[in-house]
Amino acid sequence: MGELRDAGGLPHFHGHRDRLRARFRDGGAAALADYELLELALFRVLPRRDTKPLAKALLTKFGTLSEVLAAAPLRLKEVEGIGDSVFSELKLIKAFAERTAGEAVRKRPVLTSWSALLHYCRAAMAFEEREQFRVLFLDKKNALIADEVQGSGTVDHTPVYPR
Repeated sequence: MGELRDAGGLPHFHGHRDRLRARFRDGGAAALADYELLELALFRVLPRRDTKPLAKALLTKFGTLSEVLAAAPLRLKEVEGIGDSVFSELKLIKAFAERTAGEAVRKRPVLTSWSALLHYCRAAMAFEEREQFRVLFLDKKNALIADEVQGSGTVDHTPVYPR
């Protein structure tokens, strides 16, 4: 059985990356399914490989984009095709997301922008494999100064012992 071809006789995947980039450029992230967005990110580190199966495998294993980005190195490398370059790229994307979420919170008072604070906390720690006890430092106008992880515990418990 032969390959699927378009009307011009080219293989069906010919120009796929360009079409996907164009859809993203024209419609933003909302124009793409989660696996397509992940596929687009993987293009940079896997320039000569079909990234769609890898993107779909990651989402099948972890469930959501957030969980893919937050996954531990050993769990990511359980997926065939994930090496150091893919791992580094995914962690870079996570770092950008955390930094931009933090910037959004730091620009406005925390207590009067509860939804922004929740968004920041979710971006920073929602998919961590262990519970964390964090201290958010606020200035006198309730704006976020710093966010420090004071301790981490188990999957569902973090002990805190105030003195």
